[in-house]
Amino acid sequence: MRITKAIFTKQAKDMFKNPAVLVMFIVFPAVALIMTVFIKIPENEYVKENMFVTMMASVFAGMGLITAVAGTIAEDIERKSLRFLVIAGVKPHQYLLGVGGFFLLAGTVTSVLFALIGSFTATEAAKFLIIMVLGTAASILLGATIGMWSKNAQAASGLAMPFALIIGFTPMIAGFNETVEKIAGVLYTQQINVIVNDFKTDMVRPLVVIAANIAILTALFVVAYKKKGLKG
Repeated sequence: MRITKAIFTKQAKDMFKNPAVLVMFIVFPAVALIMTVFIKIPENEYVKENMFVTMMASVFAGMGLITAVAGTIAEDIERKSLRFLVIAGVKPHQYLLGVGGFFLLAGTVTSVLFALIGSFTATEAAKFLIIMVLGTAASILLGATIGMWSKNAQAASGLAMPFALIIGFTPMIAGFNETVEKIAGVLYTQQINVIVNDFKTDMVRPLVVIAANIAILTALFVVAYKKKGLKG
């Protein structure tokens, strides 16, 4: 617990030294707020209530975090910090809980901001926050795994971007193509999209799919940590 707390604290300090990453947690809900306020929903029949909130929330959970986490992990590799941690006996779950835990906390705060901007009932807000936190966790794991396989922050950014685009935009394309929709069903981002766009949908299948994604991504991270940690 002490090791995890130390890594968490280190990550928090690093975050506040990096405005480019920090602003990401603010800019997405800010854009959602601006679009919601200035594009008057009652005056525009083509704009559904909470449309911009759910849209930007999905993009944040499915895209923004992947590149940010990948870059953070890759920086630890580039600066040899990860190598020292592995030599010191830091386990994969300790490192992941420390770094990922901070991003998860920041992502949860951002999710709450989205919920406050939207016009949700109490039940809808609860479902929204649950699905957002789980989606955020999955993106953190994916970003962490990509970061582990990257030599430096620049390489991580280049590698993470295609994954982020595919993960983030596939659900949007799925709305216009049935074949893509079937394929996208295995992605956690598609399940986020399903829930935030229709809170009456049964949450059992989306939660199972997201849980499966998290389990697989956790296993991939552990493998990457053990193989790449000492090489960092």
